[in-house]
Amino acid sequence: MELTRVAISALFLLLAFGSSSAKVEEENPEFWRSQAQQTLQSVLDRKLNTNVAKNILFFLGDGMGITTYTAARILKGQLQNQTGEETVMTMDTFPSVGLAKTYSVDFQIADSAATATAYLCGVKTNLNTLGVSAAARNGVCKSQKGNEVTSILKWAKDAGKSVGIVTTTRVQHATPATTYAHTASRKWYSDADMPAGAKKDGCTDISSQLLSNTDIDVIIGGGRKYMTPRGTKDPEYPWDYASRGKRKDGRNLINEWQSMKFGKVARYVWNKTDFDAVDPETTDYLMALFEPGDLRFEADRDPNMDPSIVETTEKAIRILQKNPKGFFLLVEGGRIDQAHHAGRAYMALHEAVALDYAIAKGLELTKEHETLTIVMADHSHPFTFNGYPFRGQSILGKSPLWAKDVLPYTTLMYGNGPGHKITNGTRPDIRKVDTKTKDYVQLAAVPTESATHSGEDVAVLARGPMAHLFQGVQEQNYIAHAMAYAACVGADQRHCQGRQTEAPVVHTTLINDRNGAEAVHGSAALLSSLLSVLLALTVVM
Repeated sequence: MELTRVAISALFLLLAFGSSSAKVEEENPEFWRSQAQQTLQSVLDRKLNTNVAKNILFFLGDGMGITTYTAARILKGQLQNQTGEETVMTMDTFPSVGLAKTYSVDFQIADSAATATAYLCGVKTNLNTLGVSAAARNGVCKSQKGNEVTSILKWAKDAGKSVGIVTTTRVQHATPATTYAHTASRKWYSDADMPAGAKKDGCTDISSQLLSNTDIDVIIGGGRKYMTPRGTKDPEYPWDYASRGKRKDGRNLINEWQSMKFGKVARYVWNKTDFDAVDPETTDYLMALFEPGDLRFEADRDPNMDPSIVETTEKAIRILQKNPKGFFLLVEGGRIDQAHHAGRAYMALHEAVALDYAIAKGLELTKEHETLTIVMADHSHPFTFNGYPFRGQSILGKSPLWAKDVLPYTTLMYGNGPGHKITNGTRPDIRKVDTKTKDYVQLAAVPTESATHSGEDVAVLARGPMAHLFQGVQEQNYIAHAMAYAACVGADQRHCQGRQTEAPVVHTTLINDRNGAEAVHGSAALLSSLLSVLLALTVVM
């Protein structure tokens, strides 16, 4: 009982200190009323863009659930010496916002392969399978025959558009692979990863399908070792055995890809120097594989060797946009997910911030009246944002309110993962631990080798032609059909009958936030205000 009274007293002290730290302008009701009225007017002035989308620019934050989205917004602001909470991310400016249900056919909580098949191919499927319907079984080669489903990337290519994939993972990973491959196992990166029975039954590995299934104009990511014969030395890490080629069939898919592009200007690069030398104006095809496997985390990236996701996004767009019929480009911030699996919030949030900068670059290089831009996550993680941290406190810091065991805890934690560190019933004392470093592993409630995914809905943000189609709560497989309808690719051609891409029709009101960042304040601002009220009520109660 005494501990409870102490906790309550501490809480009221925190409220007092928190109130005293508020900016003077925020204590004036007119500040909030004026801001809300400007937001309201910008929403009232908004007009629907019903053009046919010439281009589709699709940004996928792998594992970028709502908590990650919110925490990344705060981090982005704090990296700019702001308090962070009121920061406006580029993705915050998207006027149409919805939610997608992420479950797969066989599991409540899905993986990146099943979710990618939903939002890229328009069909929900089973865990660990990609580019196939739910009639296929995980790891069973024979079950995939006749159950293949194609993606919007292929639909766009068939419509005469240029197409590309950009990822921070290996290009054979679940998300990018779903644009071109069909497989009963997402793990069949090369033929060396396949069981003998699957090869005997006629299934092929994902890397070989990268060449054989769809003519992709731009391929950027990692995954060199899955493309070359076993034992082939890696050009960047020649003495690292784990980085050497893996293929058992003796094929060099990089050389084969170059041979297939005879008569075209096709460039293969593996380092930033050669990448920077690629001229988008004269390049027809680009394959850029910067690592044997996945790319390095943004915080670990060597800018002299590997380009950023902003740079790869720009290069891809400049190559693809030469096509007068338009393009489809998938850009994946794939290592958000991998950082979460490792319980490393620092890395996950920096990956998400990097993706937001890539989104800004994409908007800069395209025209809104003809380009449908989508930002979404495939699934979330058991990642929590808790405690009562002060306004402006580091998002990677500790709650000023300690727990019942009289020990501090971080405001970001995991429901499960490698950060479970209870010994003899006691949590570690992190009072002297710097939780803001890139190597810190957040505490987790349940011990698992790797943090799992979580099953809540994910945000879908859209702007450009037919962006309003992405509002509401939808099944995840709806996304592919809505994109296809907007761009008149695939089977549903109703939208392009007698329609042309017209001059800009979207009128967006930009207002300055108090930190000088220009932002579009829409439904997200209203939702944020409501959540703030609910939090305040909870604290008082």
